[in-house]
Amino acid sequence: MTEISAQMVKELRDKSGAGIMDCKQALKECGGDIEKSIDFLRKKGLATAQKKAGRDASEGRIEAYIHMGGKIGVIVEVNCETDFVAKNEDFVDFCKNLAMHIAATAPGAIVPEDLPKDLCDRERKVYEDQVREMGKPENMISKIVDGKMEKFYKDSCLLTQPYVKDPKVTVQEVITELVAKVGENIVVKRFSRFQIGG
Repeated sequence: MTEISAQMVKELRDKSGAGIMDCKQALKECGGDIEKSIDFLRKKGLATAQKKAGRDASEGRIEAYIHMGGKIGVIVEVNCETDFVAKNEDFVDFCKNLAMHIAATAPGAIVPEDLPKDLCDRERKVYEDQVREMGKPENMISKIVDGKMEKFYKDSCLLTQPYVKDPKVTVQEVITELVAKVGENIVVKRFSRFQIGG
C-alpha cells in the first residue's frame, strides 16, 4: 500500500482545488497516482463543488419531517444560491431525505467543530480508560484514542455519517454530487431534532 504524504496531498489539492480530506481519500483510492486521483475527484464532482463552496448561499428551504406517529420531529435548513435551485426537484427531494436521515440517525452536530467540547472530552476520557484497561502500552494510548475519536466524529456528525438511503456514501458526498448537478453551492445551515422523552 502506498504511503500518502502531505506533499502528495498538497500537490493534488493545488491541481484540483478539492479539500484536504477529499484529496487524501482520492490518493488512497488511486494508489498515490496524482493523475488518476484528479480523475477520481472529477468523477465525484468534488473539484467543481469545492470551487462553489465559497459562494454565498442565502436562498434555500426549511424542511420538516415527523416520524413514528409524532414521536420524532426534525426541522432542517438547507441553503443554496438561488430561488430557482431552492425549487428544483432534486434539491427539494434532498432536503426531504436529509430531514428523514436526521430523524433516523440523530447526529449531534453538522461538523465535529460544532460538537460540545464537554461531550468530546467525556468521550476521549472513556476511550482512554477503555484502552488502559486493555493493557495497551502508554505510548500507544493516544494514537488508539485518536482513532476512536475519529470514528466518534464520523458517526456523530451529519456530514460524515453514511447516508441512510445509500450507506456506501456520506451525506457530504451526496451534497457534493448535488452541487455538481445543480451548479450551486449547497450548505446545511442548521437542524433541530425533537424526540418525545428524549
